[in-house]
Amino acid sequence: MTHLSSPQTKHNAGFTLIELMVVVVILAILAGLIVPRIMGRPEEARRTKASIQIQSLETALKLYNLDNGAYPTTEQGLQALIEPPSTGKLSSKWRQGGYLEKGRVPKDPWGNDFIYLQPGLLGEYDILSYGADGQQGGEGKDADISNQDVE
Repeated sequence: MTHLSSPQTKHNAGFTLIELMVVVVILAILAGLIVPRIMGRPEEARRTKASIQIQSLETALKLYNLDNGAYPTTEQGLQALIEPPSTGKLSSKWRQGGYLEKGRVPKDPWGNDFIYLQPGLLGEYDILSYGADGQQGGEGKDADISNQDVE
């Protein structure tokens, strides 16, 4: 028994060149609309990430304060959140495993250390990121971000 294929029963599997070109054109249009909107926002995303990191550090500092009765000093720094301080006021109530989930103090989105001051210039303590330029002060993308600015 042989199968003879007639023009009426023959099915084409696959896509035609026209169908592929239509898909490519649609993707190009979408990319043309979406990419410019995303490309202009990496700096905004970094600033948002810095604000979130500062909030996380604030939470860890509050837990540290609850356990130890005081915030780490400027000298002890944020390092006191991941290992017991060896200088200044020492506490026997320091939490085993530290106060930060990953066991390390994060860098800001530009790869710089956060600045920690206690007592702070603006509050009980200050946590700062100096922004894109890594220098105090600045405007726009170089503007400092502090826990006083974060809500």
